[in-house]
Amino acid sequence: MEKEEILLNIKKEALDNHIPIIEDDSLEYIKKILEECKPNKILEIGTAVGYSAINFSKYLYGENSKITTIEIKEQMYEKAIENISLMKLQDKIEVINADATKYLKQINDQYDVVFIDAAKGQYLVFLEEAIRLCKIGGIIIADNMLYRGRTLSNYNEHKHRTATNRLREYLVQMEEDERLDSKLVKVGDGLAISIVKSK
Repeated sequence: MEKEEILLNIKKEALDNHIPIIEDDSLEYIKKILEECKPNKILEIGTAVGYSAINFSKYLYGENSKITTIEIKEQMYEKAIENISLMKLQDKIEVINADATKYLKQINDQYDVVFIDAAKGQYLVFLEEAIRLCKIGGIIIADNMLYRGRTLSNYNEHKHRTATNRLREYLVQMEEDERLDSKLVKVGDGLAISIVKSK
């Protein structure tokens, strides 16, 4: 089976099982960023089945290039390992089964790109760690910032209130933080793009 066919199967299986994966429009936008910045090291927070990491791996650049991706759910972690193995990308993508809010504090590597696509209620924690772990001039990308229209509306229902409020706080933080040059791009479910200017 060709790699593109395997990747399509990974996408279809995720969608059929209602596992959230990156939307096509968002993926295309990020691919353009990766093509331009030629990352050697990418950190992903939230692996799910490995779909986005597999797509990003095509844009790794230079020797010893690598994606490190963190997934808290063991079942997802195991599925991601299986999918990455099917794509023969074990040497390019390392999957860590851990709680990112704790794991990130233990590492000090520097990354060219940090992609945030995990628990929305923790996005502010992830942002602070991403700034610390991102190289100067590096890019932080956070997905699902529109949160199906809730973030920029007057949404206040109990079910998604905490996540919605945290995403609103993230948007304020990225705009006001002098270490960042940020913008919100309304593609897919919304991408927050921040360039790290200083630490």
